[in-house]
Amino acid sequence: MMAHTTLASNAMSRVRAPEFARALLVVAAAALAGCQTVTGGSQQTSELEDSQYAASPTNVASLTNVVQRNPNDPQAYNMRGTVFGQSGRHQDALTDFNKAISLDPNYAQAYANRGLIYRQTGKLDLALADYNKSLTLDPNYAVAYLGRGIVYRRRGQALNAFNDFNKAIAIRPDSAQAYHNRGLLYQSQRQHQFAIDDFSTAIGLSQNEAEPFIARALSYMSINDFKAAIGDLDDAVAAEPLNLGAWTSRGLAYERLGDKEKAAGSYAKAININKDHEAAKAGFTRVGGQMGQTYQTF
Repeated sequence: MMAHTTLASNAMSRVRAPEFARALLVVAAAALAGCQTVTGGSQQTSELEDSQYAASPTNVASLTNVVQRNPNDPQAYNMRGTVFGQSGRHQDALTDFNKAISLDPNYAQAYANRGLIYRQTGKLDLALADYNKSLTLDPNYAVAYLGRGIVYRRRGQALNAFNDFNKAIAIRPDSAQAYHNRGLLYQSQRQHQFAIDDFSTAIGLSQNEAEPFIARALSYMSINDFKAAIGDLDDAVAAEPLNLGAWTSRGLAYERLGDKEKAAGSYAKAININKDHEAAKAGFTRVGGQMGQTYQTF
């Protein structure tokens, strides 16, 4: 059965470090060349520790009761802070992590968790300081290496990021996030086969996340393997049917393959999810899409 979409009218260690360092002299750490879309979701899901409770009002209330019964327990604040962080209540999360740290200045997890909130809110210097403190307290804390590596990658310090992702993987070889982020680093250096290898490992470790599929698809597109890219993007939209980046990237892959019908269908799906998504609107226009028309999606 063919699926159709109608657009509503209101609508990156497999390479030695010295070799990698030489690559940095040639290619600046920048966005993936040749791909005209931006993924819609976070490139890295939360590394918050002690995430034993879902981010729901009921569980916030339950953890608040725990805090009230144990006002001097840093773990209680750290646990509630993780839930606040997962639900986007960044200031509340910071308040709880600050309290946990004031109660236990040697609480490595709380520093790393606070570092994540700082990173998510763009305060990279504060995030870096917290990850450094966490690693001073626990030199084998993979989560902190991962978080610090992401900060380094965002600051363009690619070799530092590469070393931290390698360390995180050495400590936790089951960390899908570490492989995914190292893959993104390889991808930014246009080392697409290494990137594809890392994204493949991340997918093997965690098959329910769309982002590694999207990232691998972008590398496949960069080496002109559009059919492989489409296969990954099919898996991405199956994992997260409302992921704008997956649908928009899928539209781009079909556009590059020359299938304007399915490209329009994918772009239309993204626009129906968010009518203001500029990359999808631009793609839809490029392939001659028309408002109100039905397009084949699969």
